This record gives sequence, C-alpha cells and structure tokens, in this order.
Amino acid sequence: MTGTLTATADPRAAAPSTAGLRATARITARTDADGITRLPVLDGAGPIALRRVRAHDGQARVCVVGAMSAPLGGDRLCIEATAEAGAALHLTAAAATVALPGRSAEPATYDVRLTVGDGARLDWLPEPLISAEGSDLWMTTTVELAPTARLVLREEQVLGRSGERPGALRSRLTIRRAGRTLLDQETAYGPGVPGWDTAAVLDGHRSVGQYLLVEPELADTPAEVRLLGDAAAGRSGDGPGQGVLAPLAGPALLATAVAPDALRLRRLLDEAARVATVR
Repeated sequence: MTGTLTATADPRAAAPSTAGLRATARITARTDADGITRLPVLDGAGPIALRRVRAHDGQARVCVVGAMSAPLGGDRLCIEATAEAGAALHLTAAAATVALPGRSAEPATYDVRLTVGDGARLDWLPEPLISAEGSDLWMTTTVELAPTARLVLREEQVLGRSGERPGALRSRLTIRRAGRTLLDQETAYGPGVPGWDTAAVLDGHRSVGQYLLVEPELADTPAEVRLLGDAAAGRSGDGPGQGVLAPLAGPALLATAVAPDALRLRRLLDEAARVATVR
C-alpha cells in the first residue's frame, strides 16, 4: 500500500563528494537522581536547529527547527537521538521538511537514528516530508529498542507541492528490538520508479504515512486488524483516504495510510493513534 519494495542502490555507497552540506544533530535524554528526564546533549548542526520545549507528562521535549532550506541535492543530513534507560523523550518539528533540487545532481540523504533504552520511551512525531519536483532524496529511519522500551513513531510523506509533480523519494524504515528485526521495509516513489502511482500502489493519492506503536504490553494483548477511512466505510474515490492498522509479529502495531493530501493523511494517522491507545 505504501510503495514498491525495491533493490535501489544506496547513494551513500558511491564515492564521497564535496557537494552539499554535511550535518549531524545529536540529542541525549537521561534521567537524574530524582527520576526527571534531562537533556545533557542537545547539539544542533547546519540546517538542523534544536529547541527545548516545556516538558509535559514527564517527557522532555525537543522541537527540530529548520535553520535553512534543506535537504538539497548532495546534502548529507542526520539526526541521532538517544533516550537512555528510564528516560522519556518527545521529538517533534516546527514545520514540514521540504526536499529540494540543488546545484549538485547527486541525491541528498537524510538519516534518522533513534536508540531507546530499557524502560525508556521515545516519541518521534515530526511534520511531513515534502518531495518537491526535481528533488532526489534517500531517507532512512533506524530504531534500536531495548526489550522493555516504548516507541511512538509517525512518518508522513507528501509527493509534490500543490500543483507540481513529485521528486524522487526512496525511504527505508528499520526497527530492531532486543537485537532482532521487528520491521524492515523500503519504499520508492516518483520519476524512475515503475508503477508507484498506479492502482496497485498509491492509486492517485499523493500523501502516504505510517504510525507505529511498540510497547511490551502488546505481547500479551495483541490488537485486531482495523480498517481506516474509506476502507472502513467500504468506498473508494476522492474521500478521506484509506488505511489499515494491524499487529506486527512482535509487541507492536503498525498503521499504513494513503490520502489525497497531508491534512487528510494526518486525520487518518490520528485515528490510528486513538484506536491503538484505546484497546
């Protein structure tokens, strides 16, 4: 539903280039002696600025702010976030990330690397990634979870701005729990990808996203499959979009949805979040 599995060559395997920006932002959340989550490491870089947000529900909060236009062609950007044992970290963004063409013909890369320790919780809830016409982006999200870690992850991709064609977007999401793979999927959209906009994949939709919940309690109380949006209503067409929420082979739930635009996609993923947290 979210794309075609591909064997696309990773552009990072090519010889390194001097074109584009190189920037890695780092965040570490750690509990102190009173059990309060602190942020001993909050290190933005290049176009990735990090801002503390008032803590809520015991979670330290950080907002990612774009300090300049990025990623552009040839850029190599990375965010590394760690919630150490017992910590609670909530990460969001101030605005959508827009992949744009640059002076370099090389693809841009944007890596997100999340590590969650025992008894810790990490929420990764950025704003959408927009693949603008002429851009070429390879995005990876890699999460390492301890056995008792909790994760809430939302991923939204918008294929083209209003009235324009999308750029080339390749994305890989890998979740490992206790050293074992819980989820590993790769999708590709845009120019050069056969069939991505056909009825077999996006069926004309231009927004696609996922909501993932991992928590140990799901091992004992697996959820049932739930249809979302148009799929639940048994209709098709230019409605709110459609999706499905299903358990994974592990203590996790995954919702995948497609919609005509970012607003309707968010509504579907919010619906999935409500269903996932009220079982």
